[in-house]
Amino acid sequence: PEGFLGHPVNAFKLVKRLNTEWAELENLVLTDMSDAFIANLTIQRQFFPNDEDQAGAAKALIRLQDTYQLETSIISSGQLPGSDALPRSVLTADDCYDLGKVAYSEADYFHTKLWMTQALRQLEQGEASSTVDTATVLDYLSYSVYQQGELQAALDFTKRLLELDPTHQRANGNLKYFEYQLSKQKKAVQMDEGDEGQKGAQADDEYLPERRKYEQLCRGQGALMTPRRLSRLFCRYFNNHGHPNYLIGPVKQEDEWDSPYIVRYHDVASEKEMETVKELAKPRVSPSADDPLMSSCVCVCLSSGPVRPAFRSLLGGV
Repeated sequence: PEGFLGHPVNAFKLVKRLNTEWAELENLVLTDMSDAFIANLTIQRQFFPNDEDQAGAAKALIRLQDTYQLETSIISSGQLPGSDALPRSVLTADDCYDLGKVAYSEADYFHTKLWMTQALRQLEQGEASSTVDTATVLDYLSYSVYQQGELQAALDFTKRLLELDPTHQRANGNLKYFEYQLSKQKKAVQMDEGDEGQKGAQADDEYLPERRKYEQLCRGQGALMTPRRLSRLFCRYFNNHGHPNYLIGPVKQEDEWDSPYIVRYHDVASEKEMETVKELAKPRVSPSADDPLMSSCVCVCLSSGPVRPAFRSLLGGV
């Protein structure tokens, strides 16, 4: 299970399935079952993911996309670089639409455009969908690109929407509005290129410096160590200033960085010991940030918004 859920797409799909599809199964089995079974089902239901958990999983997938600069088509195919989980899930057009809706609810029109475009692409390739149609996706797309200043694209999407649904009230109103705004834009004096640049590209200025550095480190693009600084880094055996536990068997210590000073310890615990620690920690892992255990956790916050940790373990005394 850990290997399968280690794949971000698999994790998102499972959370979504337990949240949205479980209700349908629940209605099926509740029709003619014993009271004991129904009572047990009701008790277990409270531990399943809810809408907030599903939205959190979607935001995590979008955050992963930004951090590693992944194309939506790569994520949708499930073929994430560095992930060997098998079997790997793929995102359906419905899944892509849901990701776009989560971004839309956060007024994140950049990612709304990316995921709605992916949903549209898969629908146009003939993928069947039970919850979303092309007209709905085009409606979201026209508004999201308009919010990014892409009037021509907004107009094009609106025209495509009206070809599918000529009676769409909002699209008919938007068509006139976009045509009017576009004509004004063409008549207006051209602004400086720096002011009128494509807003469709995600602006780096929106990121905190700490977040930008964090994402670069995740991609292996951090600051490089100069040969002179590298020559001052060493390896040694460390006994924690004569601690009895380490006098006979000191641990290997390797200098990783000089400023700030960062060291790596090797072979401190065996594979068996680490597996034992993980097994002991599993019962205390919580999937949500809304519980009392959170007060005992050390978290790194890079933005004002909530960041939902995938796994947390409280290992007191380790």
